[in-house]
Amino acid sequence: MTPRPLKVGLTCYPSVGGSGILASELGEELARRGHEVHFISYERPFRMPADDPRVFFHPVVVNSYDLFKYPDYTLPLSVKMAEVSRDHALDVLHVHYAVPHATAALLARDMLPVGRRPKIVTTLHGTDTTLLARDPGYGPAIRHALEHSDAITTVSEFMRRETLAHLAVTRPIEVIHNFFEPRPPARARADVRRDLGLRDGEALLLHLSNLRALKRIDLLLETASRLHRARENFRLVILAGADFAPFSAEVQRLGLADRVVVRTNVTDIEDYLHAADLGLFTSETESFCLSILELMSLGRPSVAFAVGGIPEVTAHNETGLLAPTFGDTAALAALVQTLLRDPARRAALGEAARQRARDLFSANVIVTRYEELYRRLAV
Repeated sequence: MTPRPLKVGLTCYPSVGGSGILASELGEELARRGHEVHFISYERPFRMPADDPRVFFHPVVVNSYDLFKYPDYTLPLSVKMAEVSRDHALDVLHVHYAVPHATAALLARDMLPVGRRPKIVTTLHGTDTTLLARDPGYGPAIRHALEHSDAITTVSEFMRRETLAHLAVTRPIEVIHNFFEPRPPARARADVRRDLGLRDGEALLLHLSNLRALKRIDLLLETASRLHRARENFRLVILAGADFAPFSAEVQRLGLADRVVVRTNVTDIEDYLHAADLGLFTSETESFCLSILELMSLGRPSVAFAVGGIPEVTAHNETGLLAPTFGDTAALAALVQTLLRDPARRAALGEAARQRARDLFSANVIVTRYEELYRRLAV
C-alpha cells in the first residue's frame, strides 16, 4: 500500500542563508513527492517554489503597538502556526532554527486540542547553538524548546556535538546533512563569464554567502589580495546575500577594484556555479557550508579553512583543499594557487566532488531521511 501524502508546515528565516535555502529546497522536494507543504513566515522564503499547487505560503503579520518597545514576532507566529495546523490538519511542524521558531511551535501546539496537534521537528543550523545558547537570555529557552520538541536534527556532527556541549540536551539528536539538487544552468558558461567581465585565461573564484560576521569577508579579501600580489590571473565573484557596501572601502584599499565583482540576491545560482573554476571561503566557523556543497554539485572544488562542519562536506585532497589553521590566509592563498596552476588536478577534484555530492548529499538521500522521520512521528 502506498503511504498517504503528509501535510508539513515549514518555518524558517526567509532571508538569504543556509537555513532558509534548505527549507525552501526541502519544501520543493516534498511537494514533488506528493506531499502538501505550508510555509509559515513573515515573508516568502528565498527560493521558495512558485506556482506549485502543493505549496502554500501563510504570512505572519507583525504589528507595532506603542505598548511594546520592540515588535513581537513569536506570539503572532505561534498563532499563525496554530491556525494553519488546525485548518489544514498538519502532521508535522518542521521549524528551522530554534529561535524563535521552536518556541512558537510549542505555543501553537498547546493552543490545539490534543488529537489535532502536529509533531514538532526542530532543525539546528548554527548560531542558535554556537552563539545564542551561550546567552543567558536565550539559552534556557532554547534548551526548553529542544527538550519538548518531538525530534531534533542538526545539519552536521559538528553541530550535534556543539549542541550537547552548550545545551546539555538529553533528547536524541539526529544528524541529517544539508542537500542540494541543482537545476540545469539557464545560460552558457561563456556567456556568464563574459557578462562578469572575465577575459580569456582568467580564473573565476566564486564566493557565496550572506556576508555575516562569521563569514569573515575581511579574510576573503586579504586572500584575494595575496593572489593579486602574486600576479595570479583571476576574478573573485561574490554572490552577496546582503549589502556589500561596508566592504567597498577595503576592496579599494587592497587595490582589488578590478579583481572583485559583486552580484546581490541572485536566484539563478546554477549559472554562476557552472561558470566558476573553484570556490573560496574564509569562514570562522560553519555548521555545514551549503555553498561548498552547491559548488560540489556542479563539479567545482573549493578552498576553505578546516573549521566547523566543513570537513564533513568536502574531503581535503579528495574533493577540495582545506587549510588547517583558521586565519592563515597565506596558506589559503597557496592552496588556491596550486589549483589555479594545475587545471587537471582541479578537474579531478571537481569530478570527485560531484560524485560525493551525489552519493551523500543529494535530495534522494537526504529528503528520504526527512520523510522517514516525519512518518515515524506521524503514526
